[in-house]
Amino acid sequence: MYRPLHDGWTLRSDGEAPSGLTGIPAAVPGSVHTDLLAAGLIEDPYRDDNETRLGWIGRTDWVYETTFDWHDDGHERTDLVCEGLDTVATVTLNGHELGQSANMHRTHRFPVRELLRAGVNRLEVRFRAPYAYAEEQQARHGERPGPYDEPYPFIRKMACNFGWDWGPTLVTSGIWRPIGLHAWSGTRPAEVRPLVRGDGVDVRVRVERTGDAPVTVTAEVAGVSAEVKLEPGASEAVLRLDVPHAERWWPRGHGAQPLYPLTVRAGSEQWRREIGFRTVELDTDAFRLIVNGKPVFARGFNWIPDDCFPARVTPAHLAERFEQAVGTGANVLRVWGGGGYESDDFYALADRLGLMVWQDFPFACSAYPEEAPFRSEVEAEARENVARLSAHPSLVLWCGNNENIEGHQHWQWREPLGDRSWGAGFYFDLLPAIVAELDPTRPYWPGSPYSGTPDRDVRDPSTGTVHIWTVWGGDLGYEHYADYTPRFVAEFGYQGPPTYATLRAASSDEPLTPGSSHQKATGGQAKLLNGLRGHLPEPETFDDWHYWTQLNQARAMAFGVQRFRALMPYCMGTIVWQLNDCWPVTSWAAVDGAGRRKPLWYALRRSFADRLITRLGAEIVLVNDTDEEWAGPLELAARDLSGQVLAAREEPVTVPARATLRLGPPEDPRARLLTARLGGERVVFALAEDPDMGYPAARLTTLVEREPGGYAVTVTAGTVLRELAIFPDRLDPAASVDDQLVTLLPGESVTFHVTTERELDPDALTSFPVLRCVNER
Repeated sequence: MYRPLHDGWTLRSDGEAPSGLTGIPAAVPGSVHTDLLAAGLIEDPYRDDNETRLGWIGRTDWVYETTFDWHDDGHERTDLVCEGLDTVATVTLNGHELGQSANMHRTHRFPVRELLRAGVNRLEVRFRAPYAYAEEQQARHGERPGPYDEPYPFIRKMACNFGWDWGPTLVTSGIWRPIGLHAWSGTRPAEVRPLVRGDGVDVRVRVERTGDAPVTVTAEVAGVSAEVKLEPGASEAVLRLDVPHAERWWPRGHGAQPLYPLTVRAGSEQWRREIGFRTVELDTDAFRLIVNGKPVFARGFNWIPDDCFPARVTPAHLAERFEQAVGTGANVLRVWGGGGYESDDFYALADRLGLMVWQDFPFACSAYPEEAPFRSEVEAEARENVARLSAHPSLVLWCGNNENIEGHQHWQWREPLGDRSWGAGFYFDLLPAIVAELDPTRPYWPGSPYSGTPDRDVRDPSTGTVHIWTVWGGDLGYEHYADYTPRFVAEFGYQGPPTYATLRAASSDEPLTPGSSHQKATGGQAKLLNGLRGHLPEPETFDDWHYWTQLNQARAMAFGVQRFRALMPYCMGTIVWQLNDCWPVTSWAAVDGAGRRKPLWYALRRSFADRLITRLGAEIVLVNDTDEEWAGPLELAARDLSGQVLAAREEPVTVPARATLRLGPPEDPRARLLTARLGGERVVFALAEDPDMGYPAARLTTLVEREPGGYAVTVTAGTVLRELAIFPDRLDPAASVDDQLVTLLPGESVTFHVTTERELDPDALTSFPVLRCVNER
């Protein structure tokens, strides 16, 4: 029997802090920042520069307190279960210290039956300032090289809490996951690990018991059951269930996602999860994921924590973000190592939607000490989470870290490190041993980027994974993605600002300027402008800056994704940095910090399509990532800017399943555009950069009509219209549009569907700066 203890909490500071910080109502699960915000004691950390005035919170000790009634329920055992304490905490019940935590990634279970009183009980969780603990450990173990002057490697806490090149420095404390009492008698299943095969599952169970009586453990799935009797003193059992009739679970785009409830009983307690039957392997040289014996091209996103205060990330938030991911055609999310292990809801959603999950262990971009207390904490968190997540068919890969092996090889760490540890013992020894012991059904990879062996250069694109940051970080034009012929791209990105409505809500500036948006990347604003050179005009106003830089981000990432997909099957993965943001900021995300889709999202929806027409150099490439051949007449036409055909060719083509086909285009020296059509797919390629195209000034007509849920806006081109887009959030922050960045030839039309509950002015909806195209003037 479980009883949550989420009511009646108060918060107070302990020690030096601004006055008035006592008796504050506290939300549990939650965090100090959100409690202070709800009480009106701090300003919104996401607005303007408020973040910079809140550093004291992470340097303050905090105390959470509550009382609850309890009466003897007859159970032999009652445990206080703390699913997530952030981070350095001491837990006290009725004046008795139960234990301590120094790791936000772990659950703690304390036996409290003998300490509970009939009637009122007092529970206290005292949090030490994260900075004080981390800096103490840093002084004890010696500094470690990393990208920021922050002590995040010295505390088992989300690294990005301490700030990142897209995130604020908001160092949290709090009871961030559920806390409650679990009363039980006899036996409980303490750990259940379903090790799934394609035709069944081996269920490994560890029980906790209050006595020595024999215990029967049972497991049931898909109409098949098994049982084992544990004799006195025994605590572990393996139950083999063969399910030859089970339907396989597949990544989206490769088949269905059937899930089967698995129920395990031990004594009067039961454990229940949904599992999927599938196998997963990793071709380590090519870095190719193989599910149910079938290679899968991984196309998707890196995932960062969706909010700086993770207790605010509800199942509804996750569902919205996952729908945005799958709406692009993505089939994979990589949970990045600067965050943490996500909630059970996260992986259950991935299971149902067929999104593969690549899970980093929480280490990122820094050298980490391996000595006590960190080794034992890392081992405990890894054991808990590998076991916890073993039921999820979506989880296809464990990865040791993000960029730490690259840091050791390429970021000048070795001299300042000397003979101090940096994490190698975790990535090459401890973590792979834990995965092999607890979940041998899944592959483990030491880090990313990584080329397969410790002595091989992690930047070698011919094997393993690469992260391509030379383009953005090196201030190069996005055309330099063509310099890479990788096997698997696990990170690459190009920045763009958030949507107008998100930026407007986050800044009190009047008027808005490019500097109104949060920008955490070093030199980021200059790189945005430099990235436009040769591709788009130099902006003179905020409105142009906003449109051009968002468009350039979309084009950059579409160029990279389509190149890497055109290299299939040599390249078998392209994972964009990044899907989401944790706050309103200029960043690499496709969906901004308020959950609004940027133009990049629409460009990726085209680029992740199952069937894609793209270019690789001068060649046309047809990409068919489906199980059916793609056949029909391919229509190619070289055109001038009026749309007139100068040279054309039609030929029958057949692209085999999960394959590509390359063809030469028709040529004419006068051509400025190239169109290609196959079946329902049509694309328009510009044959030069926009400043060199000589576009005519745009002429168009519009028709705005009311429809259920909003407006239909039909645009008819009188001239070529390049990258036509509507930004309805400038009129209604809640408004959205179904498509963006559409190129029309003269005489062609497109209808945009705007979703809004407001009455919008049709003239405003079809005028600058809401309606935009590259050649608008």
